[in-house]
Amino acid sequence: MPRSRRPAGQPGPCSSTDTQRRDMSRRAHASGLAAPTAAALTAAALAIAAPVSHAQATQASPAAAPVQDAASIVAEVEALVRERAAAYPGSVTVAVDPPRLVNQAPCTQLEAFLAGSGGLQSRTPVGVRCLAPHPWTLYVQTSVRIVGPYYVASHMIDRGSTITQNDLDTREGDLLRLRRVISDPAHLLGWVATRRLRAGAPIEASALRDPNSIERGQAVRTIARGAGFVATGEGQALESGNPGTRIQVRTSSGQIITGTVIDANTVQVMM
Repeated sequence: MPRSRRPAGQPGPCSSTDTQRRDMSRRAHASGLAAPTAAALTAAALAIAAPVSHAQATQASPAAAPVQDAASIVAEVEALVRERAAAYPGSVTVAVDPPRLVNQAPCTQLEAFLAGSGGLQSRTPVGVRCLAPHPWTLYVQTSVRIVGPYYVASHMIDRGSTITQNDLDTREGDLLRLRRVISDPAHLLGWVATRRLRAGAPIEASALRDPNSIERGQAVRTIARGAGFVATGEGQALESGNPGTRIQVRTSSGQIITGTVIDANTVQVMM
């Protein structure tokens, strides 16, 4: 039987192999276009997001506000302590603790002052205040040591004795730790011992009295002064007192008056 012929120009049936090849070609073409496009979009998105993220980070972490310089505070404190220590004889050592600065703004006008009683101690708190432009106050601890001479009894001194140079020896130590000792001979010579002092013992201010002072129970002369008159009398001191202090006196008539100590024997009453 003769074979049938395909008419000229009519396509023949496609094999399954040809179809698979065409599908694979189309997929490869689509894949080649899609990859660069996705990569380009990703890069563009990152480029846009980067400045935004940097701006957000900058806003979240603002720059810290300036704080007062610690060195200037230490200098003010040390200058004040040394100025007050100049009243003592001897060598001065000052150590200032680092100030605790938190949010104290820079200051153009600092002022240091002694806190508490205002006197120097081995551990002395010192205040520092800012007067301008923004007021604030803080406190700094200082360690102070003043090594200088002080006086001790050279031998046993009886109560009521008047102190002379022969009664004194000198020692050296920290005058702020030995707070009650006397380092100025002007407060010793000619003064009167109010109790017995043993040899070698530091002489304290409480163990002496001014030779012009009055002791409790002592007989005194009173002078009453008024407009155009002066009257004198006798009495007994009811209190002890140094010159310039006011004490009570019982007069010979039993009246209690208040007057000012003038010297070791006289109390003046202003009428």
